[in-house]
Amino acid sequence: MATSFPCARRLTALVAVLSLFFVPALQAQDNGLLREFEQKVTSFTLDNGLTFVVVERPDAPVVSFHTYADVGSVDEPMGKTGIAHMFEHMAFKGTTSIGTEDIEAEMDDLQRMEAAYLDLRRERMKGPQADSSEVARLEAQFQEAQEAAEAHIADGEYENLLERNGVNGLNAYTSSDATGYIYSLPANKLELFFALESDRFMNPVLRDFYTERDVVMEERRQRTDSNPVGRLVEEFLATAYKAHPYGQPTIGHMSDLQKLSRTDAKRFYDTYYNASNLTIGIAGDVDPQRVRTLAEQYFSRLPAGEDPMPVRTDEPEQIGERRVIIREQTQPFVVIGYHRPSMEHPDDPTYAVLRDVLGRGRTSRLYKNLVETNEALSVQVIPSFPGSKYESLFVLFGVPSQGVAPDSLEQQIYTQIDRIKNEGVTQAELERAKTRARADLIGQLDSNSGLARQLSRMEALTGDWRTVFRQLNELQAVTAADVQRVAQETFQRSNRTVGMIKTQERPPPAAASRSGEASPSSN
Repeated sequence: MATSFPCARRLTALVAVLSLFFVPALQAQDNGLLREFEQKVTSFTLDNGLTFVVVERPDAPVVSFHTYADVGSVDEPMGKTGIAHMFEHMAFKGTTSIGTEDIEAEMDDLQRMEAAYLDLRRERMKGPQADSSEVARLEAQFQEAQEAAEAHIADGEYENLLERNGVNGLNAYTSSDATGYIYSLPANKLELFFALESDRFMNPVLRDFYTERDVVMEERRQRTDSNPVGRLVEEFLATAYKAHPYGQPTIGHMSDLQKLSRTDAKRFYDTYYNASNLTIGIAGDVDPQRVRTLAEQYFSRLPAGEDPMPVRTDEPEQIGERRVIIREQTQPFVVIGYHRPSMEHPDDPTYAVLRDVLGRGRTSRLYKNLVETNEALSVQVIPSFPGSKYESLFVLFGVPSQGVAPDSLEQQIYTQIDRIKNEGVTQAELERAKTRARADLIGQLDSNSGLARQLSRMEALTGDWRTVFRQLNELQAVTAADVQRVAQETFQRSNRTVGMIKTQERPPPAAASRSGEASPSSN
């Protein structure tokens, strides 16, 4: 055993020496990658403020599109949680020219339906003072108008039109920070994208709003209300944040969803879906000049609107540990979060390294010391949760093995965190983290859809798609001392929020009924 220590020191010294050559070589490669992309990427902004990032990639006659709307659940007004997510559902319902058999009649019925719903909501919100007969009358009036409006719908026309033209990967997503709309088409259908996508944002109808609201409410029941981990994560975020809207659930609170109106949605849409708040990434077999011509033709019609205000509320500094415990008859679970700066902070790449060393893959410290020793079934680390645009959380998840208490797993996680705080990380861990992060990014840029998504996102968030490649250089510049410093600054008890599911024992079965006595369940 004694002879292994000098060998270990020589190996560490060798890694350190090699890194003097390896890191500059990677930085040179990354700079070369940036120069390569600068020859392939064209970006421009229309007079109304809508920005395009176009990547020439003529490997196959296919084009991918990613429309990045810089609005997520973090932007929702108080009392209207879940409204950003509603547009993920509204995105495929068509426009004034697609998805309807008679737009004028439909709009008349939609207005009648909305007037009835707003009156109904107002009466219901009186609570115990609500007039039950008036509620019943308004419910019938709303139902009749809704059925009349739905009778005009050409169901699925928007999606069917795209499917007939070879669409692939048609999807949308909502996060705390953004809403995105994604699909790919054959290269010879480029103009179809411009016609449909501009129409989608120029002439939305928000049809089927209340039907889709019911769908979202069912999503909430399945993913949160009926899911122990979903409930824990929602409680955890609400505990970690007492002021900033990152503490609100993206799916929305049930009471808010029940009261959302089409009028609320239209007002939200008009605020955040203006041209200057949209960025469109296009990657594939395209001619940038042709893209620009089509962009001017179709998207210059969109109104510029006013730039929406960013979130005003800053989360105050946490001054003491916070905890939330849920007791259920289910698998125990542990989640630990520490407040950290936003993606724009200079230490952002250091958190990516910390995540890798602590919880990524079979070489990570948590896996080797907890999973391989059968203390945990699984561990996961997310370096920025639930978003990254604003100050967020560095989060660690753990599922204890059978017979291991969640409190014990929590303490073992702290043991690994304290090792980094006290001893730092090895040069080998540091270089492995950098190499994997670089490989991840390059992998994301290896597809048209990945390119369109990554470059449009960075253009929207930082004003320059090149930030993707600058992040690589910033990552390569992270030192072991940086990692230890950030760990010491971040992983403080007073900065910590802990959430747990603790298994609640099932109640013992009822004692067998005495002879001649009926059991309680038989009455």
